[in-house]
Amino acid sequence: MMEYINEFLSHPDLYKYLAIPFIAAIVGWSTNWVAIKLTFYPIEFFGIPPYIGWQGIIPRKGEKMARITVENTLTKISTMSEIFEEFEPEAIAHHIIKVADSRIEEFTDDIMTDRNAILWENLPNVMKNRVYSRARKQLPSIMDSMLEDMQANIEDLIDPEELIVKQLCTDKNLLNRVFQECGDAELRFVINSGLWFGFLFGVVQMFVWFFYPAGWVLPFFGFLVGIATNWLALNLIFRPLNPIKIRIWPLPTITLHGLFLKRQNAVSEVFCRLITTDILTIGVVMGEIFKGPRSDRTKAMIKKHLRPLIDGGVVKTVAQLTVGPEGFVDLKRTIEAKTIEMSLSSFDDPVFTKERGVVVEKMFRDRMQAMTSEEFQDLLRPAFQEDEWILILVGGVLGLAAGFGQLLVMFAGVTG
Repeated sequence: MMEYINEFLSHPDLYKYLAIPFIAAIVGWSTNWVAIKLTFYPIEFFGIPPYIGWQGIIPRKGEKMARITVENTLTKISTMSEIFEEFEPEAIAHHIIKVADSRIEEFTDDIMTDRNAILWENLPNVMKNRVYSRARKQLPSIMDSMLEDMQANIEDLIDPEELIVKQLCTDKNLLNRVFQECGDAELRFVINSGLWFGFLFGVVQMFVWFFYPAGWVLPFFGFLVGIATNWLALNLIFRPLNPIKIRIWPLPTITLHGLFLKRQNAVSEVFCRLITTDILTIGVVMGEIFKGPRSDRTKAMIKKHLRPLIDGGVVKTVAQLTVGPEGFVDLKRTIEAKTIEMSLSSFDDPVFTKERGVVVEKMFRDRMQAMTSEEFQDLLRPAFQEDEWILILVGGVLGLAAGFGQLLVMFAGVTG
């Protein structure tokens, strides 16, 4: 054994052999870095479609990735009824009333001027004031009853899964952010672990090459380093699924657990913050209710609740004076549209949006932190599982190229 060691240490090209583990470490790090980048970028397809080029795995399969994430997390921790209840319909109604109360005159003037500016402008102020007064007086009861009705029928007015999927598919950068911010520590581990795993494989490669300098050894080990470092890193993120305690005497007991799974509480906080501040905000939810695919049901609800205001007393009398019986139907539609506009404009308030989001975030966070490891891994696992073989193979190809580079540049003429 000492003979082999002395032969190795006295070799005139020793520095070249000692460089092999360091080169393998760089290959391991760089192939993992490339693999992670290819997971997220480029956002749009780069190259000659459909086959020559590349698009990040997550952006390319955005809808599938978004749907898997939503199905594996949000649908397991809440329903739309629970979300809307946490938003507190009473608080929403009060906020809309507060914003609208100061703009009653503005909205009324806009509606009536749009239908018949001359007659409205020439209407006596006493009549206008009675319209303003009646609208201001009835608005609280209308909003209260309308939001109560929405809460009772919320499952028919909005599909939260479709809403979130639509948001994430529309903004692919946001979809990337969900995976990148939730898995920040794990992504860094994948990249950095390539350095250490690559170095360890490189030590083996060094001795194999020294004693058996066949032309295929360096390229083969380069390929092996590229594949193995990616595969090992990806598996250590999610395996073992549940904590396993190991004791090797005389060392202390150690606990093995997937890196991502160990950070369940921290990841839950990041994920729930992203969802409630960038995706499932009160403004987005109400916008979907008023203008989404099921908005015809919402408009029918608005029409029903506005009927006592429009069809009764001085409002109807003044309306018929200014637009006539024929224009009264069109006026109703304009009032409904203005009601939606007025309601949605009230959600531009960042303070109110944040207040409602914090409540929902807490509910999401508490329930997500209580998930089992089997359930929780499905938050980030799809990002790596989808076309994982491509990422591992890319690492192998890059490692193979590095192996040939070593062979040609550093050890030309050495092969036996």
